[in-house]
Amino acid sequence: MGYSGASGGHEAILAAEKLVERGRYGGPSAWLGIDQVTGRLRLAVDRIMGEGGLWAPELAARALRQAEGDVQEAAQLIRAHRSTLPRVAYSEPVHADELRVSRRISPAFRNPPGSQLLGRTPDYVGRLLDLMPEEQAKARAEEEPPAAREHGHGHGHVVAQGGDDPRRPPRLLRLLRSMDLVVDRSADGDPEPYDVTRAPIRPGVPRSARLTAMARAETGALVHLWYSYTFRPGRHNHEFPGEVRHGALPVRVRHPLTGRPVTVAEVRVTEVETIDDLDRAEEDRTRLDLGYGMCFGHNERKAIAMAGLDLLVHRDDGRTSLEQEVLLTLDGIEASGFLEHLKLPHYVDFRSVLDRKRAVRAAMEEAGAR
Repeated sequence: MGYSGASGGHEAILAAEKLVERGRYGGPSAWLGIDQVTGRLRLAVDRIMGEGGLWAPELAARALRQAEGDVQEAAQLIRAHRSTLPRVAYSEPVHADELRVSRRISPAFRNPPGSQLLGRTPDYVGRLLDLMPEEQAKARAEEEPPAAREHGHGHGHVVAQGGDDPRRPPRLLRLLRSMDLVVDRSADGDPEPYDVTRAPIRPGVPRSARLTAMARAETGALVHLWYSYTFRPGRHNHEFPGEVRHGALPVRVRHPLTGRPVTVAEVRVTEVETIDDLDRAEEDRTRLDLGYGMCFGHNERKAIAMAGLDLLVHRDDGRTSLEQEVLLTLDGIEASGFLEHLKLPHYVDFRSVLDRKRAVRAAMEEAGAR
């Protein structure tokens, strides 16, 4: 039986689109406003912007609403929208020390240089489902100061040392370098960052490409890969986050008339520097190594796993397929795209598989009859 194309699916596709729109705009509940999504689901919005590669909180909230809460689908909408935008300028390099922190902790040092700024974190909150009655919860929300409701940041517990600005504490890395405890991984010169949106990424690309790929990676996949390699047989230790920072970082571009750098916006980022013990025979066992991670929004889970994988790939040095996995398997949008396409018609492909099986069976039967 040969393959024959069949028409008539167009009407079914249009009907399916109407069902999707009915679920998006209909329903018994009140309309979900963009400000409600950005204000109440900020971590989901941050994750969408990170995996979509576009800092646009309102667009990310709109995508989350359109995707009916599917974060991966929302990130795909944002990535697709990003591809339609013109690139009007390139931002100037900004040093991470310019980060105006709202949270900065050091799990490795009890009293690091500067301050421990606990900020907003669920780390010490019990994982218990909040069963407060809805009316009581609404009343409590109305009692919160407007600034707290809008920004969601608290100063938390600040421990300042030496008169340092708690919003811009000195970096722990400086202390480790002054103690000559950190290996020097600085590269010669100042190469341009690898643009993963315009060039393919394959094993052997510079570190900037790996960091960019991980910054846009799907959070769950990133954490899983880091976890699976961290606890593989033969590995007896794990890294220690030296610093975890969350705050606002300025974005600067050159003014088209004056040519001077101008701050045009701020983006919230999470930054992590993680420390690992060098314990192999071929390594400098008198020193430590550092991994780095930075991603959009407040996503400490992703930034910590990113910094850990940065270290693991460097120390792996091509012994395993880890670098390839980091570069090619962590993009949730690409992975989801391949998975989603499996639901589309594959009639011809599957028919060819059946034809091959029948041909093999016929050849075996013919050979057995001789």
